[in-house]
Amino acid sequence: MTLTNSRSTSRTAPEPERATRTRPPGWRNPRLVVGLLLVAGSVVLGARLLASADDTVGVWVLSRDLPAGALLEEGALESQRVRFPDAATADLYLATTDRPPRGATLDRPLAAGELLPRAAFAGDGGADLVEVPISVGSDDLPATVRQGSAVDVWVTPEVPAVHESKVVAVPVLTDVVVVAVPGAADSLAPQATRQVIVGVPEERAEELASALGGISAGRVIIARKG
Repeated sequence: MTLTNSRSTSRTAPEPERATRTRPPGWRNPRLVVGLLLVAGSVVLGARLLASADDTVGVWVLSRDLPAGALLEEGALESQRVRFPDAATADLYLATTDRPPRGATLDRPLAAGELLPRAAFAGDGGADLVEVPISVGSDDLPATVRQGSAVDVWVTPEVPAVHESKVVAVPVLTDVVVVAVPGAADSLAPQATRQVIVGVPEERAEELASALGGISAGRVIIARKG
């Protein structure tokens, strides 16, 4: 006779694990919201950096040294972009959107590379000039006379006046500006005369008749004043 153990239990197979499907993150997912905020912040920051990198103003800069009294010509100016601390400081200098007044002259010397201040040209610089060429002996023209120099033009008559016992030099033009001193021609021989072009304000044009008459009747001497 065979005995069977009633306590023996039959082994049951384990149930298979259910596969979990990954769901795409929804709009309310915190990680997605944080990521979008980071991207938006980066875009805004980049735009501000680009805007600040181009926060410059175009202004006029001297391309060469100019003395006081020199005419402001476009050939002596070049444009440059500069970053200023504020608009008030930028307004102290002439922007490239503006042009110097026609016939404007400097009331102070400026060096090459220096920004052009709005206050650097004389208030009456917009007056038109009548350009007058004058031939003068090389010995009667100071070597320091150049464009922008303020000069007086003197004439020594060839013969003394009726009431004078000796020849006396007289000024025929005073306080005029030198517009140009053309360079000497290439020659091995020294030049006996030089040409000087002076600018006479238009309102003083009536002085030219007597001045030119005096220049043609005597020896011309240029006296530099500044």
